[in-house]
Amino acid sequence: MAPPRDRVVIVDFGMGNLHSVHQALRHAGADLPVDISISQDPDTVRAADRVVLPGQGAMRDCMQHLQDTGMADAVRDIFGHQPLLGICVGLQMLLEHSAEHDCAGLGLLPGQAHRFDAALTQEDGSRITVPQMGWNAVWQHDDHPLWAGIPNGSPFYFLHSYYAMMARQDDIAGEADYGLRYCCALQHGSVFATQFHPEKSAAAGLRLLRNFLRWQPPARAQ
Repeated sequence: MAPPRDRVVIVDFGMGNLHSVHQALRHAGADLPVDISISQDPDTVRAADRVVLPGQGAMRDCMQHLQDTGMADAVRDIFGHQPLLGICVGLQMLLEHSAEHDCAGLGLLPGQAHRFDAALTQEDGSRITVPQMGWNAVWQHDDHPLWAGIPNGSPFYFLHSYYAMMARQDDIAGEADYGLRYCCALQHGSVFATQFHPEKSAAAGLRLLRNFLRWQPPARAQ
């Protein structure tokens, strides 16, 4: 008898890089017992074995669509139960608040999203550009299972103007340097989220996605 297949659901709330995330997950899990789909149905999200919350664009618009589709309540319901991967604005939506349009987030993790200060400078003395767009090294905080097989300091692809400031240091899973050292990956129980785009980050990004598809947080351990 074939082993049961994990139902992996990508939250569709009308915005974001859904199809590139879908394709990357399918590629990363091509040989794994997973079924990967995109859904606008909150009950489908609640019934999933794993959930991906992507996001791209303005935080206020993303949050409004999340509320309008009923996905905000669905994400709150699965928080702390099913493995959840947030990507880019999907990370920021997990927080309490964003400085972008003075917008409230889901409030699932204590933290705020702040805008990069264009007056910040890089090591060579030049000012940063906002948004940060391109490749940057990611420094891992610990040996979290989603970092398995990914060398510390590996480059990932970023496209963002806002970054997370976490209230709890233990929630920080990775950092990057861009005029300052900031949180670019967070962790909490069965939640992992990245400011960078793993679906656009070549081999390291695909490895992180594959690790997510195989991840068994303590609450799900057999």
